[in-house]
Amino acid sequence: MTLAITSTAFAQGQPIPVDHSCDGKGQSPPLAWSGAPEGTRSFALIMDDPDAPMGTFVHWVIYGIPASSTGLPAAMSKDAKLADGSVQGPNTMGRAGYTPPCPPGGTHRYFFKLYALDLAIDAAGMGKDQLLSAMQNHILAQGELMGTYTRK
Repeated sequence: MTLAITSTAFAQGQPIPVDHSCDGKGQSPPLAWSGAPEGTRSFALIMDDPDAPMGTFVHWVIYGIPASSTGLPAAMSKDAKLADGSVQGPNTMGRAGYTPPCPPGGTHRYFFKLYALDLAIDAAGMGKDQLLSAMQNHILAQGELMGTYTRK
């Protein structure tokens, strides 16, 4: 099954606004989703940049998002544990929370991958690889939103 994931900040395949980059405020963009299948117990989101010079750069790992959620607001806290029970794991920089696009030059693609899960994951400190392992055989649906960012 496919989840629909959108942002009011940018459309699929379009540039991510400066406010959501290292050249601006560095705030996470607002995200919205729909189409969660019956049996969804939580959501997880991974944002990464496969165009990074040293290999895929993970910008954001957040999981344990309540099944009742239909999105994430702009300018999310960088706390590892959020008030709604969501957990933010380490990104490539080793920090919890959103790391904004900041390519060394040229245009990079940023993929926001959303997963509807049949379990609630609340273990602290899981990075992308650990989360993908924990989600294996538990993904009910997924969706993807891709935005670009260019630096000269």
